[in-house]
Amino acid sequence: MMGFLLTIANISGGVLLGLATLDKWDGERNFFNKIARVLAPFQTVIGGALIVLAILKFWNAPLLNVASILGGFLLLTHVIGKAPAFGDSLKKLSDKLMPFKAIIGIGLIVVGVLSIF
Repeated sequence: MMGFLLTIANISGGVLLGLATLDKWDGERNFFNKIARVLAPFQTVIGGALIVLAILKFWNAPLLNVASILGGFLLLTHVIGKAPAFGDSLKKLSDKLMPFKAIIGIGLIVVGVLSIF
């Protein structure tokens, strides 16, 4: 059950993070924009689920779960910046990861689809 939830979170988080690239591939149909519009209010929940579920299932596939943790971290940047104790250091790390946002998003989609099979 946790694996299925992690798969859904990977695909959903990948769509949110990789939206710029997916929108270019989509062309005029705006399919991914419509999906992202539905998923956007749940960005914090999806990011938290990615981090928690990836940590719980870390030893099953460590490399794939590292991608999930990074994706969850990028989805939670707006929440992490408000944390008083470690907000500055995590904000710096988030700023360093931000150029790779689309790559991590597409990677999460691939990880989610691969974990279905």
